[in-house]
Amino acid sequence: MPQQMLQPPLTPPDLLNATLADQGFAVLGAASVCALAGLSVEALRALEPSWNHLPPDQYLKDGGRYRRRRHASFEVTGDQVQAMPHRAHWQPLSYNALHGGMQRWFEPMGQEVVHQVAWLHLLCWLARVASKAQGHQTWFTEAHQFRIDTTDGIGRPTPEGAHRDGVNWVAVFLVGRHSIKGGETRVFDMDTPRGQRFTLSEPWSLLLLDDSRVIHETTPIQPEQEGGWRDTLVVTLRSGGFLDAPAP
Repeated sequence: MPQQMLQPPLTPPDLLNATLADQGFAVLGAASVCALAGLSVEALRALEPSWNHLPPDQYLKDGGRYRRRRHASFEVTGDQVQAMPHRAHWQPLSYNALHGGMQRWFEPMGQEVVHQVAWLHLLCWLARVASKAQGHQTWFTEAHQFRIDTTDGIGRPTPEGAHRDGVNWVAVFLVGRHSIKGGETRVFDMDTPRGQRFTLSEPWSLLLLDDSRVIHETTPIQPEQEGGWRDTLVVTLRSGGFLDAPAP
């Protein structure tokens, strides 16, 4: 019997800013993402083959083999995107109790992705949303391509549990899911018991989070048949600078 999934609470595109201000997160369908970013869904789907070539994450402390990823960093100001020299991804233990405090050098995202016009449009649109909420500025942006698979029978999209990322904004795009069950998204208020749970299933649908107000997690995935996986793109935007390890 097919798994019953809770449908995401989609936000109309014209209410995106108001919804973010009201509840600290919003969910957009792919058509809304494309309309707001000025893109076609075909342009976004042209990025998808790169997810088939992600190297294994060598830093998983639980010993799992279920996560593959690439990473890249950018400075985005208005309609200008500046790619940064490849750098380590770092989070303090206060934000990531499992993998915090480590300089994690993931393989860089491929040029076939970061040079695409669709990619640049996507980053600029996210920066515009952030600037609408917090004022025009340079956004220090990190992008992560993830594939969570069921090689070990179970895959954990967020092995650190419910968390914040230590940035201003987090964008989680569901790129695709294949032959899995689970992978439910959960978003909780920082200061109240309010929360929502739902499952992203439409390619290029988006969960956009105010990282100062909500915490989030995604439940483990299990195979419905052999070879199941879940692909996401996570883009974070931070004001003032990248989140780097403190100087010794």
